[in-house]
Amino acid sequence: MVKLTKYLKPFITTIILAIVLLYAQAMLDLALPDYMSNIVNIGIQQGGIENAVPEAIRKSEMDKLVLFVDDNERLEITQNYILVEKNNENYEEYLKDYPVLENEEIYVLKEIDDSEIDVLNPIIGKAFLAISGIEKMKENAVDGEIDFNGTKIPADTDLFAMFSSLPAEQRIQISEEMNKTFLVLGDSIIVQGAANAVKAEYEALGMNVDKIQSNYIFSTGFLMIVLSLLSAVCIVIVGFLASKVSAGLAKNLRRLVFTKVESFSNTELDKFSTASLITRTTNDITQIQNLIVIMIRMVFYAPILGVGGIIKAIDKSSSMSWIIVVAVISLLGLISVVFSIALPKFKAIQKLVDRLNLVTRENLSGMMVIRAFNTQKFEEQRFDKANKDLTDVNLFVSRVMITLFPIMMFIMNAITLLIVWVGAHQIADLTMQVGDMMAYMQYAMQIIFAFLMMSFMFIMVPRAAVSAQRISEVLETEATIIDPENPKKFDKDNNGVVEFKNVSFRYPGAEEDMLKNISFKAMPGQTTAFIGSTGSGKTTLVNLIPRFYDVTEGQVFVNGVDVKEVTQFELRENVGYVPQKGFLFSGNIESNLRYANKTADENDFNKALETSQAMEFVKTNEKGIEMEISQGGSNVSGGQKQRLSIARALMKKSQINIFDDSFSALDFKTDATLRKALKKETGNNTVIIVAQRIATIRNAEQIIVIDEGRIVGKGTHKELMDNCLTYQEIASSQLSKEELA
Repeated sequence: MVKLTKYLKPFITTIILAIVLLYAQAMLDLALPDYMSNIVNIGIQQGGIENAVPEAIRKSEMDKLVLFVDDNERLEITQNYILVEKNNENYEEYLKDYPVLENEEIYVLKEIDDSEIDVLNPIIGKAFLAISGIEKMKENAVDGEIDFNGTKIPADTDLFAMFSSLPAEQRIQISEEMNKTFLVLGDSIIVQGAANAVKAEYEALGMNVDKIQSNYIFSTGFLMIVLSLLSAVCIVIVGFLASKVSAGLAKNLRRLVFTKVESFSNTELDKFSTASLITRTTNDITQIQNLIVIMIRMVFYAPILGVGGIIKAIDKSSSMSWIIVVAVISLLGLISVVFSIALPKFKAIQKLVDRLNLVTRENLSGMMVIRAFNTQKFEEQRFDKANKDLTDVNLFVSRVMITLFPIMMFIMNAITLLIVWVGAHQIADLTMQVGDMMAYMQYAMQIIFAFLMMSFMFIMVPRAAVSAQRISEVLETEATIIDPENPKKFDKDNNGVVEFKNVSFRYPGAEEDMLKNISFKAMPGQTTAFIGSTGSGKTTLVNLIPRFYDVTEGQVFVNGVDVKEVTQFELRENVGYVPQKGFLFSGNIESNLRYANKTADENDFNKALETSQAMEFVKTNEKGIEMEISQGGSNVSGGQKQRLSIARALMKKSQINIFDDSFSALDFKTDATLRKALKKETGNNTVIIVAQRIATIRNAEQIIVIDEGRIVGKGTHKELMDNCLTYQEIASSQLSKEELA
């Protein structure tokens, strides 16, 4: 998989932009539980009161507050509040906001920053709680008496006046005793406890506390909606960018694989089956494409969300961090077990896909043979076996993977239950707020969701890794036939001369040479023919001329230059080749012929079709050269396919024409007529023919007899009949004594 990362280089900018957006999305998603917590804690439980620091407070209430703070704290409070008097320039505005000002003096909070608010919160909050505690003493009076600091006093006593009359040392001591009860409470709990006192103070000031609460809930809710919409925008953009990168990478890989395969010689092609190359170009690259989409959208987002969720959760309650640890360990253990079981199977799936493609391709290609031998049942069984093998492995992997999600859901629900149980106890002990517990639960779900997303990656990565390896195998295969660094040019004065000097050739992995010490020269204006028994090496020999294979020993010369010293393009530009098995591309006759010469005119088409004896059946079709050709030329006969292949080679107007057993599907009359026309058309060219029939080559200027990879005879038909036993045996097996005479 790592080997393919270099092909992502053109998309680096897009990927970085996607990562930035994913980070923004994760931060937005992580912020939402905090705002939800604020709605519960502040909006609902605290009535929209955010701080224990009131924006305004009556003078009588301020006098009570300062009784329960030390001198430094009193100074901290008083320097941040101003006493509103009637001569104050903003008196009228204050009166509108605080109607009680008409009857009682008030203190108004100055414009201070959040850091100062954080300093004042515990000071004023504890003072408010102390006031509330004293007031509750009166409410809980027994038999008209209050237990105040160990002393029984009447319930109607003004405790605050009494407290203010105490010596400073005693008052500070009592305040410190009260503060000890607040030490176990966090600042948030102190603020929440003081919020009711602040709310009561606002009501006393004539403020609309219901509006304060609704404004806070609506403003926070609106902010959550905005954050959610921004997160959705990030998701959409990231999805677009991920699709763009994955589709672009897949397009590039398909082009690279196709281009690489085009550069393969037959040696490299022999390493890969056709079915396997098709699978690698389609299915395997699709696996990579799907992985890249998921990877960009999840592989960066999930860790940010998971790590951020852990940090946020611990910040909400460090005492419950063990729950997160349990969840993470459980999820990692589950994913590891599933991954170890499924990985070997993913490697097997792609090979089984290859096998299924191979069986399907052979079945479709060999349909006529299958029907001729009535082996449909056998082929069905063969397909069923390949299909069943693939299905069984896929089902096994699916069964393993399907257990992942129910177990993860069980872990998710178990963690939720555990958080509620532990959180409820902490709420009861006043060490956690309800909103914080709900936010903690949300963060735990985000952490589990992050691992759930990563589990998707673990499902896709193994199979994609196998696909990536298979694609890399193609891309990293070194071509054995390459162009020279400093190529030579053909000698134009020596047009069409083909010469073999002591050539031997061995197929890769073979134990012995297929061709042994071959030497001959084919001259322009002559026909050089090769004949021999099946498997003697005739096709292999002519394949060395256009460098479909490279010789093992010796040299092949074209126009006096070693074929290894010129570019493959220039070499093949000078060779017209008709393969043993004629192949036509889907399209029409014109497109197939123009394949050899894009600039051909009508005269070129007519001449090629007439020479190849294809004009007759082309004219009989109402569409003429616009006649449609199916894939592989399946809608024309074998003879017609061969004639169109010959016409295509002639359209190239090459110096050298190679016909590899290209007349085998023609009747004797057409064969003779075609060779006569061919001789006239290519009279000045070098013509090389591979044939099985004596009648096809008996008029050739040079006939070379091949037997078991060696030249056993060379000459004209008459010369070979006189001195070559192998040729005599072939001739006598095909022609009567009268025909030979």
